[in-house]
Amino acid sequence: MSHYKASDRPTHTIEDYLMTMHVMDRDYGEIIAARLAEMFGVTPATVAMTLKRMERDNWITGKGRKDIHLTETGRTAAHSVIRRHMLTEWLLVKLLKTPISKTHDEAHGIEHVISPELEGRLRDVLEDPKVCPHGNPFPGYEYVTSGWPPLTEIPVGQPVVIRRIHEFAEDNQELLNYLFENDIIPGAKTEIVEILPFNQTLSIRINQKVITLGFSTARFIYAEISM
Repeated sequence: MSHYKASDRPTHTIEDYLMTMHVMDRDYGEIIAARLAEMFGVTPATVAMTLKRMERDNWITGKGRKDIHLTETGRTAAHSVIRRHMLTEWLLVKLLKTPISKTHDEAHGIEHVISPELEGRLRDVLEDPKVCPHGNPFPGYEYVTSGWPPLTEIPVGQPVVIRRIHEFAEDNQELLNYLFENDIIPGAKTEIVEILPFNQTLSIRINQKVITLGFSTARFIYAEISM
């Protein structure tokens, strides 16, 4: 894999947009401007101005705030910052023993300044991981997670192993803390004990404890079917 030169990188803000756009495109098949405004806590007008600047600089194509797509240059830049972010998370976990509920925010402050040389060294030292500590795939390794359905698609009584907490759940530190305080972490064995469509909740059992989750949270948690 060729390195993406540091001199070619966009600003930190644009890298943040590109990373989020990649995840939207990867998992939902579209990039939604209104969702970007919600996630970044800015006004739609701010997003519109940022998108216009990104289109001018060839990171994206689009028609205002609609029909947005990453260009090849934008996709390369998105993949670069995502790799740096995930490698930093692994560095924090393995070297500094940082709880994985805390690594996302910590990595966010470091990812933008990692050089291509350090990125390559981290990949070697960390043995080229395919998923981040939360189970999300590195660019190019999406096939690793493709067989893990969200909890909302798993029937009652089916034993599973939690494998992945989605990036958009990582962005909510309060939610992430709740999940990890209740042992809802990659590697945990669980099963669905109840699904209540009328109030959009489901309950899971972990370590003999039953935890109730809203569908809006459960769809961000992916699991591998246990045999």
